[in-house]
Amino acid sequence: MSTEGGLKAVVAALIANAGIAVSKFVAFAFTGSSSMLSEAIHSVADSGNQVLLLIGNKRARQPADAQHPFGYGRRRYVYGFIVAIVLFLVGGMFSLYEGIHKWQNPEPLNDWWIAVVVLLIAIGLEGYSFRTAFREANKSRGNRSLLGFVRASRQPELPVILLEDAGALVGLMLALSGVSAAVITGDGRFDAVGAMGVGTLLIVIAIFLAIEMVEMLIGESALPEEVDAIRAALEGSDGVERVIHLRTMHVGPDELLVAAKIAIHHSDTGREIAADIDNAEKALRAAVPTARYIFLEPDLDRG
Repeated sequence: MSTEGGLKAVVAALIANAGIAVSKFVAFAFTGSSSMLSEAIHSVADSGNQVLLLIGNKRARQPADAQHPFGYGRRRYVYGFIVAIVLFLVGGMFSLYEGIHKWQNPEPLNDWWIAVVVLLIAIGLEGYSFRTAFREANKSRGNRSLLGFVRASRQPELPVILLEDAGALVGLMLALSGVSAAVITGDGRFDAVGAMGVGTLLIVIAIFLAIEMVEMLIGESALPEEVDAIRAALEGSDGVERVIHLRTMHVGPDELLVAAKIAIHHSDTGREIAADIDNAEKALRAAVPTARYIFLEPDLDRG
């Protein structure tokens, strides 16, 4: 997956959510709808999250130094985890609280048509943002399902945007349903139900995102197809009989650490072994360009 594709989706989502948030707050001011306020807070949280992702991506580009010899790539995972927390606290918990409050103290909706118009416009804008993220995901997800792509991805930006946009679309549908039911029945509690539905949805997405970001922070291996490519490149290199042990770990979304013990010929001289290791490294980097840090240990094949 390209980092550029993820950033393109982030920028598209930020532009859409910033405009949507303003329109929702204006609609809430006229209607007093709990669902509309929950959706407005949701859009603010999403906009803030996209800013966090952009900051994390920029700070992760800091070059490696003596204190951080493998660079700062994992900062992108840290900011992705912060996004999950913000979505949980600001988006989910506030929406849930607002829905419960309005359930206990229901109020009639004023100028309900404004809320409906704003929600329909928001659905269109969120749909555009989701379409952008979906197109970028299609460039690299292969045969994986969308959920499988999110689970397998080692870059935080695009999965976060995909989940946020998908959640936003479902949340808008819930808010529209709540407002519509409140207008038809005259019972403001339906609007409260819509707000609680939005809050519950955001909490579920935030928990899922947090779990995925924690896995990335701990250090995930290369994808199975990358591991196969690494093994094939090493074993296809002259002087390497086979790969005895292989370990991989992402030290950043675009930076892979590879450590392998390789079997060499019994009769090789020190000079030949050094040349074989150099050739193996070149073949590995050509096969998997994200392999930034490579450590190869030569050994004899003892079966």
